[in-house]
Parts: sequence; structure tokens; C-alpha cells
Amino acid sequence: MRRVTATVTAVGVAFALSGCGSLGFIGRSQAKDIAEINVTSPELREGKPLPREYSCHGDQGSPPLRWSSQPLSEAKSIAIVADSHTGSDSAVHWVIYNIPATTTELGPNAAADPPEGSGQATVTSGRAGYEPPCEEKASYRFTVYTLDDKVESAEGSELPQILKQIANQTIARGRLTAVNIE
Repeated sequence: MRRVTATVTAVGVAFALSGCGSLGFIGRSQAKDIAEINVTSPELREGKPLPREYSCHGDQGSPPLRWSSQPLSEAKSIAIVADSHTGSDSAVHWVIYNIPATTTELGPNAAADPPEGSGQATVTSGRAGYEPPCEEKASYRFTVYTLDDKVESAEGSELPQILKQIANQTIARGRLTAVNIE
């Protein structure tokens, strides 16, 4: 029961963090302006299927991502959250945080060799790093956040705690969404 509660809580926080929910305890005021980030990938296209090699049917690990935005002097770090949504299920597949603020891209399989100083949260599946999605019919969102501070996490920090910190520190956000798996 505890695992189900943690999963439901993590998914609820992920919904709110990604802009799909409205949970009052998240912390960031709805009135605060959040700058836009342009998110692209040489492998993913907005609204197109997730290439099979980045799903559980392939062996490429996390897809490459690039991002850009207006210069933000208060930027201290970058976080990326990959999640999925179907009509009946939601999951968080990857959370990487404390990426240096000067970074503007991650290459393929960055989860296996993350930038120095970054951390990866334990996701819905119970393991840290990129958990390749398997659901053939789902929306897969790769959201990049610019944060005004680094995420402070102790060893074993739970997913909802890390997602809440990301939400509270977000000053810019952008997303690339793949629909279904090739």
C-alpha cells in the first residue's frame, strides 16, 4: 500500500509540475511569470511517435535533447523530467537535476553518463536513471526546467520531494512531447 501511495503522490506531483494539475501544495504561484524554453532533439519531433530505440523495445537509453531560452541571470541549474500519460496510467521515467546552468544539450544515453555534479531521482519504477517507456499508446513528455538554485537532496530522497523542489525553483520551462511509440 505504501508503494502505491508513493507512486500516486509522485504522479500527482509530476502532473502539477508539468502543468497538468493544480495541487495547492506545490508552492509556485500561478501568477508568477515563467520564461519559455525551446526544447528540440535530433531524434524526437513534437507530436510524432517516440522512436522505438528510446523505448523498452530498444537499447539507446535516454534520447538526446537540446534547449535554448532567453538569458536568465538567476539560472543556477537545469532539471529534466520525462513522464508519460495514458487514459488510465501515468509514470515518471526520468528525473535528472543539477545539470550546470550553462549546459544546452544532453547527448544520447546521457542517463548512463550524466553531467558532472548532476543527480538522478528514483522514478516510478523504483530505480534511478532513465526507465525506457513501454506503453505503445501514450504521451511522452520531455520537460526541461531552468531553476534558480540547485536541488538539495539527501541520499534516498523520494521522488515527490525532488519534484516539489524542482517546481518551487522553476524560472523557465519548455517541453517536447512524443505521442505513442513507433
